[in-house]
Amino acid sequence: MGLLKDDGFVYKPVNEVDLGPNSKEVYLHADVKAPRLTGRFAKMFVWFLELTIIGDVLLYFLKKNNRIQKLVSFALLEDSPLYVPLHPYQDAEQETKCLDSSLSAAQQVQEAKDCLETIPKHLTSDNTFRRWTIMDYSSAYGSGAITPHMVAQRLISAIMQSSDPGMDMSFFINYEAHDILKQATESTLRYEKGESISVLDGVPIAIKDEIDCLPYPTTGGTKWLHKVRACKEDAACVERLRSCGAILVGKTNMHELGAGTSGINPHYGTSRNPYDPKRICGGSSSGSAAVVCAGLCPVALGVDGGGSVRMPAALCGVVGLKPSFGRIPHSGVIPLNWTVGMVGILAGTVEDSLIVYAAMSGEAETSQPTVPKLYLPMLKPSYQMYNIRLAKSKEWFNDCSDEIRTCCLSALDNLHKCYGWQTVEVTIPDIEAMRLAHYVTIGSECSASLSRHMDKHNKSESGSDVRAAFSVYGAFNSGDYLNAQRIRNRQMKIHEKIFSMADVIVTPTVGVTAYEIKDDVQETGELDYINGAALIRYSIAGNFLGLPAVTVPVGYDKLGLPIGIQFIGKPWSEAMLIHIAYAMEALCKAEYRKPQVYYDLLAGN
Repeated sequence: MGLLKDDGFVYKPVNEVDLGPNSKEVYLHADVKAPRLTGRFAKMFVWFLELTIIGDVLLYFLKKNNRIQKLVSFALLEDSPLYVPLHPYQDAEQETKCLDSSLSAAQQVQEAKDCLETIPKHLTSDNTFRRWTIMDYSSAYGSGAITPHMVAQRLISAIMQSSDPGMDMSFFINYEAHDILKQATESTLRYEKGESISVLDGVPIAIKDEIDCLPYPTTGGTKWLHKVRACKEDAACVERLRSCGAILVGKTNMHELGAGTSGINPHYGTSRNPYDPKRICGGSSSGSAAVVCAGLCPVALGVDGGGSVRMPAALCGVVGLKPSFGRIPHSGVIPLNWTVGMVGILAGTVEDSLIVYAAMSGEAETSQPTVPKLYLPMLKPSYQMYNIRLAKSKEWFNDCSDEIRTCCLSALDNLHKCYGWQTVEVTIPDIEAMRLAHYVTIGSECSASLSRHMDKHNKSESGSDVRAAFSVYGAFNSGDYLNAQRIRNRQMKIHEKIFSMADVIVTPTVGVTAYEIKDDVQETGELDYINGAALIRYSIAGNFLGLPAVTVPVGYDKLGLPIGIQFIGKPWSEAMLIHIAYAMEALCKAEYRKPQVYYDLLAGN
């Protein structure tokens, strides 16, 4: 293959790159060379990929034609590799509360509660659609208007109804009514005695089936992984929620092994978008986004390795928060990847994302000596953020559907009109190279983690999309991986310069709204890398560079499908990001629409 070797792209030294709005840097659009395949064609393609010689040739040309060789494998750049996206501590942002590191999870939740605006709310509806929050649940329980046990009964009924063949929403891989009712009964007794643990006591929270949560096996969306990796205890993040009294309601559906962006799963069904059940939720945290969207839980946990929290959150019209790398402990999460994956939060409101973020945050398993102290934003009218600068890279920002672009530009205009925040035009170079370098990184890490198991189990137990993905992952070599980490270092330096010019980076969250689920995907899954590239377009920096990011719903397309806007922050700047998201949500929430599939667990309708 040496005669067919690409000439590698020559990257300028970072100090020679113009990041201004009039930069001559060329924006490369994703140019995916791979057909959409399902059914027998997907099976045939995978069969060829897995052949010893023919597969090697196919994989070589897939890497070449999709510019992995040119932009990553044979690229020339002066930067050394950076393997883990750890960041030095940043100064505290304005209007924040610093938490003592000795606080328990429940105490951190109380501190988060004290950061919130307190407005009495009632279990009645008006013409504006509003999702019930954690505080709504807590207030209702405290007043005796309803009990956790009553909510649990309604929840179980809703899950069963949504799972009926007539709906087949496929929200969950696993749940146990008996366990849910047991937790709810214990919570109800605590409220009756006036001994509730925290505002999370009795609040239903769903867990992505990539995170350990007893008494359930952790399948990762497969039919086999739980057989070789037993779930023996709660993940650290789950244990913290349980210690706050939350009702852990089961394991949500996901794209098999996180190896896709659609959420289509041939084993457990495809989680359907509550705004239009004929359409995808996005992946891989598809079920978690869907249960929040449909009102079954105010919050669910996901894992974000390449936009897998923010992407489905945007497609389902909910909030998605991915913290800085290292902020939330990662123990008890399937090790699909080590340096790009992060436990994240899907929530109906920004304030709910804050409460759960506070509950789960703490020391993490990284080589960093300490994780910076936890800062929480003050989400109250008397605390306003001034002079926020929003970096926008024009060509990248505009690389989405017309409706998404128009909606997100309108959201930026509203931020300026209402708060005086300024948009700073910048150029962020080599976005496509960063996407490909991230793909090499996450693919190499997934392969290293799971290939020994996949080689032993019956391949027919995996979907064709997963088998194709792992064939490509296995084709990456040490040179590919090393150059990807050199690109990571280069992009880290570039983003440091961008953050010297602005406080956050703003983009749409995805390039397209939720697309239709075709009838031919259920048996094999779907190979659709063109839509995949559009969905993941704006997510990569958060994962590859370990930056915090949040998506907030800001509108709908002409079909009524949700549109989200994303804010990417400096390392450890979650407090600022949550405050910005809260301000954005305040301008949009009056226009939020009720999904087609929605369950009101507090009002009971």
